[in-house]
Amino acid sequence: MKQNSSSRKLNEQAREVLAHILLFEVSDPRLDMVTITGCEVSFDRSMCNVYYTVDPSRYEDAAAGFAAAYGRIRSLMGRALHWRVTPELRFMLDASVDEAQRIAEALAGDAGRNEESARKNADFDDSVYHRDGEDDDFEDEE
Repeated sequence: MKQNSSSRKLNEQAREVLAHILLFEVSDPRLDMVTITGCEVSFDRSMCNVYYTVDPSRYEDAAAGFAAAYGRIRSLMGRALHWRVTPELRFMLDASVDEAQRIAEALAGDAGRNEESARKNADFDDSVYHRDGEDDDFEDEE
């Protein structure tokens, strides 16, 4: 969807309202610790894609919680926004946070392997170039 300053403001306004509703208005335990990461409101304000993230072990619970609380969330959102039309909500799991965490863990593991490899190379270089018992000073042979 094309973004301009007014659509970004609408998206942010919708995200803030939904986050407030989940935090203070909805008491479904399946929606605890759910984070609204973003919203995309259509040009005519009739649709709103809501992106959320939650612990991977609770994906199904969160989806069921959104399905159960859909009417209440939409009603509260309509009252809070005062738009001519209350948008239809589509809740979508935002996997980018999980993907970023997976990449960060892979990079951390790779950094550990790189440090270990560098340490082994340094030990090898020391053993090849600086053997114990040998004099490092070169003597002129004549």
